Amino acid sequence: MTSEAVKDYGLQAGASVVGIASAEDFGLAPEGYRPADALEGCRSVIVLGAPIPKEAILNEDTIGFIDIRNAVNAKVNEAAKTLEKRLKAEKHKAKTISGMSGKMVDGFTRGPISLKHAAELAGLGAIGRNYLLINPDYGTRLWFSAVLTDAELAPDERMQPVCGDCNICVEACPVGALDTPGSVNKRACSRHMFKQINKKWEIVCFQCRKRCPYWDGV
Repeated sequence: MTSEAVKDYGLQAGASVVGIASAEDFGLAPEGYRPADALEGCRSVIVLGAPIPKEAILNEDTIGFIDIRNAVNAKVNEAAKTLEKRLKAEKHKAKTISGMSGKMVDGFTRGPISLKHAAELAGLGAIGRNYLLINPDYGTRLWFSAVLTDAELAPDERMQPVCGDCNICVEACPVGALDTPGSVNKRACSRHMFKQINKKWEIVCFQCRKRCPYWDGV
């Protein structure tokens, strides 16, 4: 199994982008949230992404965004599971990490690994000041799943940062959740971003995402 073959399988399965990171590059991740903690003997992390439609972000009427996001998650997760089966057929260990998997930690869902950081390590983009991954073709619109495997695959080259001195997203945030470089105030963000409408939780703020000059690509 070569890296190119793995990426081709992922694209054929329905992902829009596929990148590969070495499990050794997750040394800065907290203990318990590294690839080898989720799959013993993990050597490579294959990250698959699919874009959220532009209209879902630009439309001021945000009702239904969560349903759209969930549909994108289902699509990219199915692609990851298809790739997992292919790797297992080649006698490799493999495990899918869904973009909506994890457990509650301090009031927030935390997955087995950070898919956003995995995507950055896999060369699919650079994490911006808005704490979102910025991809060359899809900007801030990608949603991810991943496949952990013991297959030793050649990792992709990482993308250089793109934000420079830009501070638009920081200034646009209504609650100052991006005021500290390199982090996001999750509590302030979530209190403002989520609202219950017609007995259903909806995401009603996209300022950090759509105000980014690279929201639709670099």
